[in-house]
Amino acid sequence: MTTLTAPAPGPSRRRAVWRRALVGWAFLAPLLALNILVVLGPSIATVYYSFTDWTGIGPANLIGFDNYTRAFTDPAVHEALLHNAIWFVLFLTVPMALGMLGAHLINQVRRFRMVYRTLFFIPYVTASVVNAAIWKMLLSPNSGIAAQLGFDQAWLGDPATSLYAVNFVVDWHWWGFLAVIFFAAMQNVDVQLYEAAKLDGAGRWQQFKSVTLPGIRPTLVFIVLMTVIWSLKAFDYIFIMTHGGPANSSDVVSTLMYDQAFNQYSAGYAAALGLSMTAVTGLVLAAYAWLRRKGWEE
Repeated sequence: MTTLTAPAPGPSRRRAVWRRALVGWAFLAPLLALNILVVLGPSIATVYYSFTDWTGIGPANLIGFDNYTRAFTDPAVHEALLHNAIWFVLFLTVPMALGMLGAHLINQVRRFRMVYRTLFFIPYVTASVVNAAIWKMLLSPNSGIAAQLGFDQAWLGDPATSLYAVNFVVDWHWWGFLAVIFFAAMQNVDVQLYEAAKLDGAGRWQQFKSVTLPGIRPTLVFIVLMTVIWSLKAFDYIFIMTHGGPANSSDVVSTLMYDQAFNQYSAGYAAALGLSMTAVTGLVLAAYAWLRRKGWEE
């Protein structure tokens, strides 16, 4: 029995393939060059400077792992990590719960869904600088909400409440976005599953637990991942509203890095802190990849 083999591609065909590949790379070249310039180059420089005593200006002297050793024993880093942990817990639980509740309530109504989704989405699309400036005025002890109600409370100026006050603003900005995302995921859940659950006597909570949550699990796992990453790089609202104060009570690692680099002129130490947080983010991504292999998104 003879088998037919495809003829080897001729020179003209190979040239056509190479030509198409070169055209594709030619269009990609500017983007690749831009990424190398603004991403890869600074990343390599950060790794190098993390092993130096660079002040941000002038020459840098290699000091080995001294910056990393200092980071492990620095009380300011320990305090900032504690604030990051508090921020992570609040940022992961409060907006997720509110977003899930909001999506579930929108899913129950049949009219004005687009209105609700738009209202929920407005805080997220508003610039963080605008949101932070508005809430800074609302939380002011002189002209804010508390002052108008007769309370003398400096939410952002009290070390006991500053971190929680900023986190409240960020949760308010974030939960509406989660509600819209969860609502979109709920639209893909098979309606027949809810009808079968009703026939089995399941109430609203049982339907939510046994039908809705498994149906939106891929979206839920992805949103948890992104929430964890965004909680690790929290910076803008804290910097705008408190600058990490008062008395470092709202400092997180990112604001501590900024202070070390631009106020204390310890750019090498700030680079070491940044790489350490990058390693933590890498561990989070590795955990997410492990969950995907275990079928959590299926």
